[in-house]
Amino acid sequence: MGRDFPHDLLQAQRDWYTTYRLLADSQGTQTAVLRRRLQRLSVRISTHPHWATRPDAPAARMELKQLAWHAAESTTGTSTSTSTGTG
Repeated sequence: MGRDFPHDLLQAQRDWYTTYRLLADSQGTQTAVLRRRLQRLSVRISTHPHWATRPDAPAARMELKQLAWHAAESTTGTSTSTSTGTG
């Protein structure tokens, strides 16, 4: 790991995981709002200009997910047994 990702891209991936966790815990409240947020974040992440500069984009996307997952986990104290999602 250790690649440099643009701050906004890394933050969007962190926000995706946070929103995913909120949706999983929502128990029917705010589900539509959270789903829309996940969709918007997914588009923001997948269409970010950074990917056009990466010949190794699939591997780099997985690395981004891992970096964001570990960063989100360290701030929330969530277990890694939770699915990392597809965002």
